[in-house]
Amino acid sequence: MRTQVLIVGAGPSGLLLGQLLHRAGIDTVIVERQSGEHVLSRIRAGVLEQGTAELMNEAGVGARMQAEGLVHDGFALAVDGVRHRIDLRALTGGRTVLVYGQTEVTRDLMTARAAADLPTLYEAADVCIEGFDGDHPVARCTVRGEAIEITADFIAGCDGFHGVCRASVPADAIRLFEKVYPFGWLGLLSDTPPVSDELIYSRHARGFSLCSMRSATRSRYYLQVPLTERVEDWSDTRFWDELRARLDPQTASALVTGPSLEKSIAPLRSFVAEPMRFGRLFLAGDAAHIVPPTGAKGLNLAASDVRYLSQALIEHYRERSDAGLDHYSARCLSRVWKAERFSWWLTSLMHNFDQEPAFQARLQSAELDYVLGSQAARQVLAENYVGLPL
Repeated sequence: MRTQVLIVGAGPSGLLLGQLLHRAGIDTVIVERQSGEHVLSRIRAGVLEQGTAELMNEAGVGARMQAEGLVHDGFALAVDGVRHRIDLRALTGGRTVLVYGQTEVTRDLMTARAAADLPTLYEAADVCIEGFDGDHPVARCTVRGEAIEITADFIAGCDGFHGVCRASVPADAIRLFEKVYPFGWLGLLSDTPPVSDELIYSRHARGFSLCSMRSATRSRYYLQVPLTERVEDWSDTRFWDELRARLDPQTASALVTGPSLEKSIAPLRSFVAEPMRFGRLFLAGDAAHIVPPTGAKGLNLAASDVRYLSQALIEHYRERSDAGLDHYSARCLSRVWKAERFSWWLTSLMHNFDQEPAFQARLQSAELDYVLGSQAARQVLAENYVGLPL
């Protein structure tokens, strides 16, 4: 097979890149090691920055998002049993976020790609990429027992943290930065009405919790737990009881419980790979960076990578200019590190770090007191939450 851009990974970043390039008349092939059903089964983020929503519209796949997504003007920080509202719209000159599940983003992009009859190779085994340090990148894989070779002008590595693309880069050509947090998030998904119209981030002596949602009828809740916990030890009843114990009285009394659709424990880490370009290989999304979910930045950072990469590739083919490609890594990393800082800061602000000395806990309390009491500090929080300018 021959294509202009080979995209490895059919998650939202790979599919969004393929859709944007398709609308610009650029050929793509997507290779994905999992089945389409498996990709859609992943339970992930649900808060879209305004810029991400605008990019979905630009890609021509925003109609259902606009009809079903929930616009949020703010969110709450609950501290010591008291809720404090962060008014995003007022603090950022009118910017908001949109609650629309990553699964739905992926579904919309899959539907558009299938409707356009664009090639996507699911369940591709033994994917390997070569030649990206020269002029003729190539990928090889096996699909349903058939060996396939794909040549391309460029390869976009959108295959996640454990994917083959970053792993194919020589160790001496890449630098990795990582922070692993000493706890995880136990998440529960349920077909119950959200406890609040807006997200609630709660700091409590028993640990952090988050009340979130995927729609007006489907809720997503999280509890901070030690990494030693096992999801099998958490019955639905135990989860709901612990969540109530960490919420302010008003929220706890309004909580509607029900059977879980899914429960899982996700470890938290901050991770960045530098650079994000290696010859004709470009990394995007989780292949290049991971953030703790506290700041809702993972999917949004992937979308900004895709925006920069799609613009650079379109510029290459339309204008025969490589300026965008040459600056891709630096442009992305400037925004990535700001999002890493924000996600680390909000995680540090709202979670319990039992292993830290008492002095650190006092600093954390002072930081929270300052944020909640300062208009300027709340504005910085809001500006980062809705997404920094592209």
